[in-house]
Amino acid sequence: MTDTVTFNMKHRSAALTEGPERAAARAYLKGIGYDDDALAKPIIGVASTWIETMPCNFHLRALAAKVKEGIRAAGGTPMELNTIAISDGITMGTPGMKTSLVSREIIADSIELVGRGHLFDGVVALSGCDKTIPGTVMAIARLNVPSVMLYGGSIPPGRFQGRDVTIQDVFEAVGAHSAGKMSDEELHELEGVASPGAGACGGQFTANTMAMAYEIMGISPMGSAMVPAQDATKADVAFSIGELVMDVLRRGVMPSEIITRKSIENAIAGVAASGGSTNAVLHLLALAREAKVELDIDDFDRISEATPLLCDLKPGGKYVAVDLYAAGGVPLVANRLLEAGLLHEDAPTVTGLSIGEEAAKATETEGQQVVRPLDNPVKASGGLAILRGNLAPDGCVVKLVGHERRHHEGPARVFESEELAMEAVTGGKIEKGDVVIIRNEGPAGGPGMREMLAVTAAINGAGLGEHVALLTDGRFSGATYGFMAGHVAPEAFRGGPIAAVRDGDTITINVDKRTLDVDLTVSEIDQRVAAYIPPANPDRTGVLAKYADQVGSASEGAVTLVDEPR
Repeated sequence: MTDTVTFNMKHRSAALTEGPERAAARAYLKGIGYDDDALAKPIIGVASTWIETMPCNFHLRALAAKVKEGIRAAGGTPMELNTIAISDGITMGTPGMKTSLVSREIIADSIELVGRGHLFDGVVALSGCDKTIPGTVMAIARLNVPSVMLYGGSIPPGRFQGRDVTIQDVFEAVGAHSAGKMSDEELHELEGVASPGAGACGGQFTANTMAMAYEIMGISPMGSAMVPAQDATKADVAFSIGELVMDVLRRGVMPSEIITRKSIENAIAGVAASGGSTNAVLHLLALAREAKVELDIDDFDRISEATPLLCDLKPGGKYVAVDLYAAGGVPLVANRLLEAGLLHEDAPTVTGLSIGEEAAKATETEGQQVVRPLDNPVKASGGLAILRGNLAPDGCVVKLVGHERRHHEGPARVFESEELAMEAVTGGKIEKGDVVIIRNEGPAGGPGMREMLAVTAAINGAGLGEHVALLTDGRFSGATYGFMAGHVAPEAFRGGPIAAVRDGDTITINVDKRTLDVDLTVSEIDQRVAAYIPPANPDRTGVLAKYADQVGSASEGAVTLVDEPR
């Protein structure tokens, strides 16, 4: 790390604020309240993803104010900026969901642009909903100035008919309602209580998965992520983050020193041990590319296979994020990984301690049942696997949480969009043994690689979760559970073998052999793919058309590609 004595804390902003030639710039800034004293200090960008369209990020404006207080108290000048956010949960099952993954790139781009343009000396990024978390950290990796990410935290569960519920229950209730198992009144009552206030979804869905991953990676301070959004101490966490970024700046610690091969592997182990979202594969691959770290999709399989599933968290388990916080939080998970020898314990973190030192400080609440001991895991291996075969030559991701199946063979039921599949599920047209295939939902084909939570939840709600499998070149929500394979690559729109499948073709999923195959010859697949014409797509306009033209494969993180040296 850089020498703490010699590091210039105004290493970038001096070019913006110092010298006679910068008088005009200072005049602009003085006109909105920055005086000479403020402009003489290091300038820290406070990049918030606050928005009023969802609960996940609704409270971030208040947290940003506390972060700024901490920065000022520690000798810096904060400048707040805002960027976009798209709610996965609210847009789920609609054309609007196509914008979600696209937003990750725009979040990263916009924070990077402001950081570059205004020469911030450091950055605190505040995240909440799914894509805001990787988007902010991707920007941090690009800017490579002293930075910290703060996750806004999760909501508590709601209460319905005497039991705890999350948004997952609402999605599944739609399937139960369509199957005649829930009344209109019950569904209406459930939707009124399932998401009680500001904060991200409660289970180990994508938001909490990525927050945990980045805390174990070390770009967020240990113990910060799982403090609930509505907890009185969250404001204190935000203030301390403001102080921390100034300490990181004084020490001259750059994100490139934190985001390394070792720390990314630590993050993957955390995802595997917690039964986290398959979206972590996309987001960590994308971050690795931004950080110029070599990482392959098969690394996820290797690490997951060696890592026991230790957390009994929804969607496959019993507990939610606030329960994990009460049990000991992310430090307890890191401690288990340390105990198992699965942590690169020398990897540095923003606190100045190594991840091993942070994990060793963990405390465990007596009698907690959220994080299992190593000798009694939920499962012997982690929560995901990477399969290949003639249907997914570039790989796909299978979630192994919430079910025990590792093999399924059955006839294909092919749908050209999520909406068509949803109609079949809610219309009672899917039978036990079927393999539901949803294509043209990949990064370019969607465009935007929608999550299939509405369909998977409806399948489970209709009582078919243990009897069917689902394949897609799209994504799954972190709230998805069941025998599902997503990110099938190459995608149908770009000539992947999934385009060759027709109703009735036999599909075989074999987790133990790590294979995903269709019972067709190579020549049959080639002939069908050559003859396949994707359906017309009215959404391929504007920003989605730009994204479709530039986005790469899901097997490489679905990042937008440009011709630049790497």
